[in-house]
Amino acid sequence: MKTLYSRIVLTTIGILLLSSFTAFILSNLYYQYNLKGFNDRKITSMAHDIERFYTRYPDVQARDYLEHVGKLGYQIYLVDEHGKGEYYGGEFRNTELAPEIIRQVLGGETYHGIRNFPSGLFITGFFDNDLNNSIGVPIEIGGATHALFLRPDVTVQFGEMRIFFSIILLISILLCILLVGIVTRHIVKPIVKLTEATQHISQGKYDLKLDVKRQDEIGKLADHFSRMAKGLEQLEQMRQEFVSNVSHEIQSPLASIQGFSQTLQSQNLSAEQQQRYLSIIEEESRRMSHLSKQLLMLASLDKEDNLIDKTPFDLADQIRQVLTVTEWSWRSKDLAMDLELPSLYVHGDPQLLHQVWTNLLTNSIKFTEEGGTITIRLSRQNNLCSVEISDTGIGISESDLPHIFNRFYKADTARDRKENSTGLGLSITKKIIDLHHGHIEVKSRPGEGTTFRVRLPAV
Repeated sequence: MKTLYSRIVLTTIGILLLSSFTAFILSNLYYQYNLKGFNDRKITSMAHDIERFYTRYPDVQARDYLEHVGKLGYQIYLVDEHGKGEYYGGEFRNTELAPEIIRQVLGGETYHGIRNFPSGLFITGFFDNDLNNSIGVPIEIGGATHALFLRPDVTVQFGEMRIFFSIILLISILLCILLVGIVTRHIVKPIVKLTEATQHISQGKYDLKLDVKRQDEIGKLADHFSRMAKGLEQLEQMRQEFVSNVSHEIQSPLASIQGFSQTLQSQNLSAEQQQRYLSIIEEESRRMSHLSKQLLMLASLDKEDNLIDKTPFDLADQIRQVLTVTEWSWRSKDLAMDLELPSLYVHGDPQLLHQVWTNLLTNSIKFTEEGGTITIRLSRQNNLCSVEISDTGIGISESDLPHIFNRFYKADTARDRKENSTGLGLSITKKIIDLHHGHIEVKSRPGEGTTFRVRLPAV
């Protein structure tokens, strides 16, 4: 299995080789279509200079002169009218030359072999040591016309440079591979750490410390991964706490039902005792039913998909309906209702928002002593509709305020069930408000009452 490190290294080397191959082909094409003509003209000019110099100084021995020119870095082939040829300077790799070419040069024409040398995709013609890849000019030696063929001896003129550039190229390639390996190791190292971290998370270990101090995309990925791990740890803690709370909430009424059912099987109970125990069983069953309904609602709200059926409606009318439904509760405690409910329309799900006002008002009624006051204010603030529900009840301690919207959280640590509370009402309330892109906040002081303020987008 290939690692990311080996993939990056091999990919980089592949790109390097492909780039070199492509550069060679493009360089060859550039020579074939741009430099070949220039090189042909330059060598032609040199060949004519040699011919003119010898014409000006005919007393110079032709063989010595051409041998001297060959030592300066040229390859020369001299052929007479009878086809007898001599070589000076470096040797040609390919010495085959068509007789027609020799006759043309002997006849006074200039042979442009460099310009007309066949092009090849993988061959740079300048370095092709072929007699056909030369310049031919006529020259008079000893009163007879000869054909002089000339081309530069690359091994003499550019030998050291070719070695020099070859060494540079080789060192550059080796350094490139070495640096790619080092840099890639530096790049891949945090990814390896992230891989190890994912293995820890898959085993349920969330206490991760990724020592990745980078400002690039990998550094951001490591930072986001650390935050995700912390979020997963909190989620796991919440899940365990949720399971524990659900088990506790279900186990207690079940234990009561089981205990009183066994007691009812006794033959020594009066009719009054039996009726009392049956009432307790009925109350505990009702509480379990209420708990299951709230759990189902939370599960539905968590899905969020196609759940909200929004429509414009008058919020004041809905709050009055909630007051009517709960009238027996607040009248039985002789609570005063201070209302300010102007007509205001919101765009939301009437059924879910009805649950919000029911939960908040029920809590206010539950924790407000007899003769107290509940105030409901409805107002519009810019594009928001504000609903404020205040009471003069027992209030909430400062230490409990940050947790009241947590599932199963109860300020009463003794879990007193005389109010038939499950600790889910405010969690459901906040979830519904969040689904409506609203906001809820609470202010409270023990003994002075509590105020809940809900803001929702207005129509």
